[in-house]
Amino acid sequence: MKSKSKMVKRLLLIISVLSLCTSCLPQSKLSHSKSVESLNSILVLNRADVIEFSKKYLGKPYRYASSNPKIGFDCSGFVYFVFKNFNINLPRDSRSYESIVPALKPKEFQIGDVLVFYSFQNHSRIGHVGIICEANGMKSKFIHSSSGKVKGVIISDLSSETYTRRFYKCVNVLNYN
Repeated sequence: MKSKSKMVKRLLLIISVLSLCTSCLPQSKLSHSKSVESLNSILVLNRADVIEFSKKYLGKPYRYASSNPKIGFDCSGFVYFVFKNFNINLPRDSRSYESIVPALKPKEFQIGDVLVFYSFQNHSRIGHVGIICEANGMKSKFIHSSSGKVKGVIISDLSSETYTRRFYKCVNVLNYN
């Protein structure tokens, strides 16, 4: 509840600043779409901040059941840690992402959205998550903590066969709580 209140206050501050900035302009130059565009660009920066922060941990080792940057991350621990930095409390285990709705269509994918995958061994069970860092539908790239060959925080292509066949859904978690 505290983080929702914080988000509402932040949004109100952004709206207030935009109102102050646009109230000084002559009416003929003021347009609603410009204000909305400015607000959207500020919100997009928040998504970019999520990615910038997450990339600081590239190369951190894979560590089962960990969300500790000092020792490494498992996949959900990494996603949990990144969003916790932005006061967004996400599930700590990948299976819990199954219940987050709605699922986005590929054309709606944005940086900062979370990709949810079936388990490598069991395609009827959720087993992996990552954060979109370059949005391009099913050709997006995502940052995640892999337990595969690399074993650590890496950037992968959603379009690779490994991830395309395991893809379950994509969710916008920036308003989750």
